[in-house]
Amino acid sequence: MPRPVLRTPLCDLFGIEYPVILAGMGPVAGGIQGPTATAELAAAVSNAGGLGVLGGAGYGPNQLRAEINKIRSMTNKPFGVDLLLPSNFMGGAASGEMPKDPRELIPAGTYAAVRKMAEDLGIDWKTAPEEPMPARPRRAGGGMSDDQMEVVIEEKVPVFAAGLGSPGPFMDRLKANGTKVISLVGNVKNAKRVAAVGVDVVVAQGTEAGGHTGRVATMALVPQVVDAVKPTMVVAAGGIADGRGLVAALALGAVGVWCGTAFLVANEANQPPIQTQRILAATDEDTRITKLYSGKTMRNITNPLIEAWDASGIQALPMGLQGLLITDLVYSLRKAGREDLLMNAAGQISGLLSRTRPAAEILQDMVAEAADIIANRLPPAVKAGA
Repeated sequence: MPRPVLRTPLCDLFGIEYPVILAGMGPVAGGIQGPTATAELAAAVSNAGGLGVLGGAGYGPNQLRAEINKIRSMTNKPFGVDLLLPSNFMGGAASGEMPKDPRELIPAGTYAAVRKMAEDLGIDWKTAPEEPMPARPRRAGGGMSDDQMEVVIEEKVPVFAAGLGSPGPFMDRLKANGTKVISLVGNVKNAKRVAAVGVDVVVAQGTEAGGHTGRVATMALVPQVVDAVKPTMVVAAGGIADGRGLVAALALGAVGVWCGTAFLVANEANQPPIQTQRILAATDEDTRITKLYSGKTMRNITNPLIEAWDASGIQALPMGLQGLLITDLVYSLRKAGREDLLMNAAGQISGLLSRTRPAAEILQDMVAEAADIIANRLPPAVKAGA
């Protein structure tokens, strides 16, 4: 059968066939297996006609460089790298120098409360083997992904996506390389902020999305962002996993979609089987936003640990410190065989997903359905423009 045609200005910008971008998904399940969107998944999406994006947040600099080279060995199509650029990383927005070991910033009472929460759930508490902190301590205000950004710039990747925060400090060097820049936002204020620094594409991500997400729903957010940042291109994210969602995004004024949860059940997605099965078994109401795993609002398949955290009233620490806070908790969960309580990022569209299959098939079905809706299924009045 001939390949469907579905082209928007986004395709011309990135040199891709279809206006579908793979979300650059990082690690789940406490980082047991590294990022979910590895070279295999990113290359599969790019080869199928979309834009595959590597989840770079789960790699150190050397690993990131190796994975970029691996993608290049698997596809000659455009691809991207996603990194997180959160403000206040490790509490670094505070004045003064960071301590050599940031674990010193974790309040003893907060640590004790997390331990009690786990023990109340029947988890045998164990202390994780101590890993040495980086030899080069971060300055106050130092970024989470500074070293990885140097790799992105040195490797001259075709597309860079800022999954959190603003890429402003790196824009001149990225643009000098010809790199196209995407920035994810959850509200109009931040959309204006990243558009002002010159990003090529703003991804307006609704609260339905899995992983780090905001408070505004996709249907309300996308048209407001489109109007606020014209003529910058806008891509829609959150609750989109099939052709119907893609067509709806285009109707809202977006030029394409950014999809994560739809590809979490791809054969090439790098996550433990239990996390995949929990997504497939989920209904529309089985996700919950929590700060437990990262310190930022993140939508996960819910579990008793998330519910206990939310009920505890424990104040989440800044991103980075929160990860250190729960290091022993994650280690204890692994030792107890409680992978069901580990991070399982996924969106509300999980209830639509029922099987695993190749990423190329997921993308092709989405595009074919969207093309069919536009060509054949819209009411006559809509086609006539009445």
